[in-house]
Amino acid sequence: MAFVALGVTGGISAYKAVEVARGLQQQGHDVVAVMTANAQRFVGPLTFEAITNRAVVTDQFMTGTNANIEHIALASDIDLLLVAPATANVLGKFANGIADDFLSALYLATTAPVIVAPAMNTNMINHAAVKDNVKCLTDRGVRVVEAGEGYLACGWTGKGRLAEPMEIASAVSEVLSRNGSLVGRCVLVTAGPTYEDLDPVRFLGNRSSGRMGYAVAAEAIARGARVLLVSGPTVLEPPGGAEVLKVRSAGEMYETVMSEAPEADVVVMAAAVADYTPIKGRQPEKIQKEGVELTLTFARTQDILAELGQRRTIGSVPILVGFAAETSNLVRGARRKLQEKNLDFVVANNVKRPGAGFAVETNVATLVSDTKVDEVSECSKRDLARIILDRVEQCLHELAPVSND
Repeated sequence: MAFVALGVTGGISAYKAVEVARGLQQQGHDVVAVMTANAQRFVGPLTFEAITNRAVVTDQFMTGTNANIEHIALASDIDLLLVAPATANVLGKFANGIADDFLSALYLATTAPVIVAPAMNTNMINHAAVKDNVKCLTDRGVRVVEAGEGYLACGWTGKGRLAEPMEIASAVSEVLSRNGSLVGRCVLVTAGPTYEDLDPVRFLGNRSSGRMGYAVAAEAIARGARVLLVSGPTVLEPPGGAEVLKVRSAGEMYETVMSEAPEADVVVMAAAVADYTPIKGRQPEKIQKEGVELTLTFARTQDILAELGQRRTIGSVPILVGFAAETSNLVRGARRKLQEKNLDFVVANNVKRPGAGFAVETNVATLVSDTKVDEVSECSKRDLARIILDRVEQCLHELAPVSND
């Protein structure tokens, strides 16, 4: 079915990678093992060679590997890179672009989907540095199979043990089944806040970090789509492969989206666009502190999704997905937006609820369409992005299948 590179790094759970390899083979995949030097301290390469019926890659500089620049050749051939177990060391290398062995060079060279299954001591997996590295990788589109909890080899009990081999193999199947499902499609995603400048030093903004929109963009790229990412101001690093269009104000986002929307099969409006902007625009000089009160006059900004909905012919692309950040009456507010703006569905969340809303890694959402309301319990924003795009694919299949001509 697929050609999978299995990276094995130096941890006691390296022996479980043999079961992972066997599980992948049972699913019909062809597997090649790539072992780090420390991994070989726990399991011998001969074991993986016997299981996979392939030579095991153990050294970037072993005889023959440079004849075809092997890590580049393998990077082009594989359909997926899986690292199980993934130690804190290799996660740090991947996150920071360090390529000092075959596996880390392979990671940088491949454009195939990447899955990592961390395994380490409880304190290590909970360390801020490791968490930052994992977050960096997930932001770039890497799928993480979370470590399990239980008795660890170090004698501790807690989170850090390698996920079960069948769970890891299932994650591979899930990713491979999605990979390429949006090839030939163009997905336009808006993300982040907009800033409405008041004067040279002040602006009206909101708390959006852009994480949700960036997660949707990364997931769409992983599925093979061409992604146009219209991003308001954010500190996030865009996912690799996105065509990034940076904007600042609601007006700039309106102009950019309207210009690019004719290219799109899907528009996911995850940005938190300002509803109001100063009626006179930005003041040329700093507003001075005078008197007890300050009165500013604002005008409504143009409603991007509403205009896209008005322009769209019923039953045609682009698929339109809106977001509704509410503090009460969640479903009612989502249904109103759905109908007023002619959307396919709305992703609504109560920003007052713990684990949801702005500036957090997780989200809790309700997907509202004309025919149903689906609750999504607390999950990572990348997992919510997968659910959103699964729904988008259903809509695309119903409205406009990709032509085979």
